[in-house]
Amino acid sequence: MRLLIASDAWHPQVNGVVRSLEHMAAAGPGLGFDTVMLTHQDFASIPLPGYPEIRLSYATKAKVARRWAGLAPTHVHIATEGTVGYATRRYCLAHRRPFTTSYHTRFPEYLAARAPMPEAWSYAWLRRFHGASSGTMVSTPSLERDLSARGFTNLMRWTRGVDTDLFRPQASEALAGLPRPIFLFVGRLAVEKNVEAFLRLALPGTKVVVGDGPDRARLAAIDPKARFLGTQTGPTLAATYAAADVFVFPSLTDTFGIVLLEALACGVPVAAYPVTGPLDVIGGTGAGVLDHDLRQAAFGALAIPRARCREEALRYTWGESARQFYDNIALAHGTVSARTRVRPGSVTGAVTLG
Repeated sequence: MRLLIASDAWHPQVNGVVRSLEHMAAAGPGLGFDTVMLTHQDFASIPLPGYPEIRLSYATKAKVARRWAGLAPTHVHIATEGTVGYATRRYCLAHRRPFTTSYHTRFPEYLAARAPMPEAWSYAWLRRFHGASSGTMVSTPSLERDLSARGFTNLMRWTRGVDTDLFRPQASEALAGLPRPIFLFVGRLAVEKNVEAFLRLALPGTKVVVGDGPDRARLAAIDPKARFLGTQTGPTLAATYAAADVFVFPSLTDTFGIVLLEALACGVPVAAYPVTGPLDVIGGTGAGVLDHDLRQAAFGALAIPRARCREEALRYTWGESARQFYDNIALAHGTVSARTRVRPGSVTGAVTLG
């Protein structure tokens, strides 16, 4: 079987969507799928203003058709709602090819933070986009409940994982010399990540920010004492996590937050708001503190044993994530029975077709 994944999010972007799709593509052969990508790299594109690493593709149904013959997919997954995803969706509908989608990003909230766009309009468009699919994958129970209440149907659970060999507790000198405790944020420096809320907290020690984005200059001016380290990946990022005392996750709009798992895998407790993502990953695990007062959450997290955080992270693997993803693909395309469904509410997820 050959799976085509159409995605506007791909290299050189560094984010959770790209990391998730990388792992799914790599796991495909072991689960019976030859997985190929259709991305902005297959079309002419221009950089998104303010986000040069994000490309806006000149993808059309006709251009997708020209690529289709050479790829010859038996299954199709549309990962994003951008121009590549939309053009692939149009092609599938025109040729009556079933496809699945996934809901990675709360675009209505992101747009509302930047422009006077009513969220109801954006959600109406997204319902239409995903409503044509055979199944829409969501990462957490709380996101599934939220989208279901908004009229989304055929929702399928797809959890995420973490590389616990790369992200692990270790003796790290990455942040040596900085006053402790060290409070760390990792992510894109953009308005939707709510990094400002972290930087305005009255905390002892040092705030460290890893990542880049259009808001970096503005955010750096909020707290001149905070250390901005830029984008990090691989062992360098893992060493930075391991050197921190608390991971602070101020986002109110993320659908999951793979960085939460990366921090936990390194033995770092989490402080976050009680919203989608943290509620599902941290919840009542004892590996972090969720509070509408983020400062109180940060102080509370300092008391959490690092071993408890690592223990919680070990429950999430990319192998289980991939099995769930490809089971969903096969089920939605009618190539497996409903016995692949898993118990609702489990960490491995659930399928709620219908």
